[in-house]
Amino acid sequence: MKPCPLFAYGTLMCAEIMATVSGLKPVAAPATLAGYSRYRVRAESYPGIVSDPHGRVQGVLYSAVTAEAWRRLDRFEGEMYERRPVEVRPAHDGIVLAHTYVVTDRYRGQLERHDWDFDDFLEAGKAAFLEEYGGWLQL
Repeated sequence: MKPCPLFAYGTLMCAEIMATVSGLKPVAAPATLAGYSRYRVRAESYPGIVSDPHGRVQGVLYSAVTAEAWRRLDRFEGEMYERRPVEVRPAHDGIVLAHTYVVTDRYRGQLERHDWDFDDFLEAGKAAFLEEYGGWLQL
């Protein structure tokens, strides 16, 4: 099976978190996903995305995600998210087919109505996230 890229828009944009969760040595390229909006999950330091015809989400594209890495990522994301194929636009021209994790309808009500900011996460939320969600280190 050919490895499929991952479009990451939240905590997995952090190479340290992506490496720990996936078991990969990730190389990221900036990318944009149209047709979705990103919101913070209520009472959490991480976001979720939902379909929005007017939305655009900035994130990163990780290429060559292996089957084992996908197994680990699926387990990490849990039942709140479903993996979906999407078309993303890397910083260079063109469209790339990738997978991303979208909040399921069942959990949409847990999203706040303001965007999640990666720089704020790195500055104010990353340390707490690593401490609180450290259980995935045993994936």
